[in-house]
Amino acid sequence: MNLARNLEQAARFFPEFPALVEQGHVTTYAALEAESNRVAEALVTLGLEPGDHAALCLPNGRQWMAVYFGIIKAGGAAVTLAAGLAPAELRPLLADCRPKVLFTTGEKLAALGSRQGMGVPKVVAPGGDLAYEELPAQGSGEFEAVERDRGDVAAVLYTGGTTGTPKGVMLTHENLMVSAHNVARQERSGHEDRVLCFLPLHHVFGQVHVMHSTILTGGCLEMMPAFDMGEVLAAFGRGEITKFYAVPTVYLRLLGQDNLQQRLGRVRYCFSAAASMAQEVVREWKRASGLDIHEAYGMTESASMVTYNHYYRHKVGSVGTPVGSVEVAIMDQEGNVLPQGKDGEICIQGPNIMKGYLNRPEETARAFRGPWFRSGDVGHLDQDGYLYIVDRIKDMIITGGENVYPREVEELLYELPQVAECAVVGLPDREYGEKVTAVIVPKNGDDLDPGELRAYLKKRLSGFKVPKAFVMVPDLPRSAAGKILKRVLKENMTQPPGAPGDEAS
Repeated sequence: MNLARNLEQAARFFPEFPALVEQGHVTTYAALEAESNRVAEALVTLGLEPGDHAALCLPNGRQWMAVYFGIIKAGGAAVTLAAGLAPAELRPLLADCRPKVLFTTGEKLAALGSRQGMGVPKVVAPGGDLAYEELPAQGSGEFEAVERDRGDVAAVLYTGGTTGTPKGVMLTHENLMVSAHNVARQERSGHEDRVLCFLPLHHVFGQVHVMHSTILTGGCLEMMPAFDMGEVLAAFGRGEITKFYAVPTVYLRLLGQDNLQQRLGRVRYCFSAAASMAQEVVREWKRASGLDIHEAYGMTESASMVTYNHYYRHKVGSVGTPVGSVEVAIMDQEGNVLPQGKDGEICIQGPNIMKGYLNRPEETARAFRGPWFRSGDVGHLDQDGYLYIVDRIKDMIITGGENVYPREVEELLYELPQVAECAVVGLPDREYGEKVTAVIVPKNGDDLDPGELRAYLKKRLSGFKVPKAFVMVPDLPRSAAGKILKRVLKENMTQPPGAPGDEAS
């Protein structure tokens, strides 16, 4: 097995079809396959052997994809690093993964400074051992993917942006192949689809859910370096985009556009990931566009999709039913399976679950209970097998001895038309242990009255769940994938700004 055979097959079936489009420039499947073959040939010449790591720290685009598939074709494991990492963030990751070759930009290499201590034998970049432009000229453009075992590592993705120290998640050829098939089947993907992609390819959403499923089915990726409202609307207006992937904040911004259904053009399918979508936003999108926002539950450790909500019966508020041969169980802290409707830890078993964390055997062991991966999320299953996420275990707030799941409060706040975005966190408090605090981005930048917010929530929540403070901010800190960073938010708020009437009585 070799994951890169998906690209080989697409190039064989659809050689002249567009694999990707960047700023109007088309790269066909035949051209992408030939370029990735030259990268693979060059890597073998540079000494890469099956199982070796090769890292790429590059922006989205043709070169990123050719390098990624070239590494995997040659039998290596592609370590995908965020292009925006600062040198102080990048160096420890390179020391952790120890790649034989690093592909990066001249600017990044210059910012890293001395290569002493980087532990990278070869660097492909302007100013490195050789420039990328020199690689394709060295090969014939023909290279058959090296046979690998299904349990061999194909890619290493670093996760941990919301929790602290990044961990390298080792995903196997089987993990990624299974996930690509699961996504493509659930979304009914085909070679006639054109997918708008401005999501970072180093992240599991962009790399696995979007890129791999599109390549598997011979579709086209229309690439943008980042979200730009004008460029996105222009792409819709050209009438070629059929599938749209984004994060909740993008959907919120698009809801501010007039005549949304007409603006979307030929878009037939919408999907949101990275963070849970508020139910009211899903309903509003359906009213404005006529389309559902489909969601899935997954994480880097599961190579994206675990559950999917759902072509056949879409349930607002759920993240759907398990896909393929993936199993989901709800367990208590002792590992007992809980009955339907009971909240507990979501545990997952299936061929999509990671091999483990790179160089972290103890953390790998803690992440599993026998064959079951422990997600760290709290949820329950309904009578139809649909999964509902309650919250992250680590995000639970303990206030005055009572447990508060922030998502329950956030869902109610999102029902208010004056709230654009929000995050509920627990801040240290001498009396309560943690003080429930709502951080809100108001629509139109207007201040909201804390007393009115509190009165609204008191009618719908137990008293201990009602925030004791409401803080208005212009925006919320986010990861590169669009996830709200509650850890950073709490670090930045040693105590919410006080204002008359801001504290609960």
